[in-house]
Amino acid sequence: MISKDQFEKEIDLIITNAVREDIGDGDHSSLACIPANATGKAKLLVKDTGILAGVDFALMVFEKVDPYLKTEVLIKDGSQMNPRDVAFYVEGNSQSILKAERLVLNAMQRMSAIATKTKQFADKLEGTKTKILDTRKTTPGIRALEKWAVKIGGGENHRFGLYDMIMLKDNHIDFAGGVTKAIQKTKEYLRINDLDLKIIVEARDLNEIKEILHSEGVYRILIDNFNYEDTRTAVELINGKCQTESSGGITLETAREYAECGVDYISSGALTHSVHNKDLSLKAI
Repeated sequence: MISKDQFEKEIDLIITNAVREDIGDGDHSSLACIPANATGKAKLLVKDTGILAGVDFALMVFEKVDPYLKTEVLIKDGSQMNPRDVAFYVEGNSQSILKAERLVLNAMQRMSAIATKTKQFADKLEGTKTKILDTRKTTPGIRALEKWAVKIGGGENHRFGLYDMIMLKDNHIDFAGGVTKAIQKTKEYLRINDLDLKIIVEARDLNEIKEILHSEGVYRILIDNFNYEDTRTAVELINGKCQTESSGGITLETAREYAECGVDYISSGALTHSVHNKDLSLKAI
């Protein structure tokens, strides 16, 4: 995963671009009917159930749009939310509140949906050693927000992009001429370019598990689309030599049984690509 500084830069880029995209040369609706010096107050009203996420992001948006806006947080990120809850109040220049409104809502609605889904997986895995991971199956341009939401929901982040970890998947392996060749070429590439990146290798069957284990320096084996029995066998074969991760169509209904096979991680693209936004609104008061 990327560093804290890199992550904060990603968030700042998201806010800067979203404000540019939405405001353009001015919020003409507000400019037309609200005096420049008018002040007001609004509340973030919850209309749904789940895990609230994006409050801290909203505070960053308000600060970026207008550092003179004042906020009062009543419900923190990661808390249970219910209809009619008020997450926070924001007070100050009315035009500034309206400039920030849509970005805050769009982000919080999606982040809360992701955090809620992640919490459901985390609860299913409770009592096992297995952690739930996200993937790169995220919305282009807002990956940092979606991965932040996973953390809020109790999950862990996988690699951020193609640059912060090596993952040798089926196509890499086939193009490279096999598992062993792919690993050897990768280790040589890292040596030549003086890069310190962890290596994850995908296995499609137990024979590939055995072949991967003949190579040194593999950080984690991705046990992809295995059934329960073969997953247990794979974990026994690996026997702690490296980390283990199950993936491939794992659902809330099947996650617990895969965890009980003894894997360290389960990864699920559904955390970010198959959620429905939570219903939140920003209401003037």
